[in-house]
Amino acid sequence: MTLLRNSLMLAAVVVIVALLVSARATQAVASDTPADAGHCAFMLKNQWAGPFKACVAPATADKCAEIGKTDENSAAAWSAGACPTAGVVGSCKRSKDTLYYYEGDASGLELGCGFQSGEWKTGG
Repeated sequence: MTLLRNSLMLAAVVVIVALLVSARATQAVASDTPADAGHCAFMLKNQWAGPFKACVAPATADKCAEIGKTDENSAAAWSAGACPTAGVVGSCKRSKDTLYYYEGDASGLELGCGFQSGEWKTGG
């Protein structure tokens, strides 16, 4: 009887610890992405590339406004949800976001993605 009771107590402790770890992991992921994160569609243009239709996600409205003022970028518009994947030439997954390209040469964009320490994916 004592062995059964100890086994049940141990199992209960394991379940409680697993639930606590899971809750903390979920909370950590949620805190990495702001609640108002969506995407920012814009015309990307700088001294090396563009102009290309592009989109970056996740992005807050404030981040989108900043993107629209960077280099020669223009027409930045924030929206809720993910970037559209229809018509994507390729995407560059960077450490904190993913940049989607809707125009341009995939091989040249892939090279640029490498300079951003990103992981390139051709197409949508």
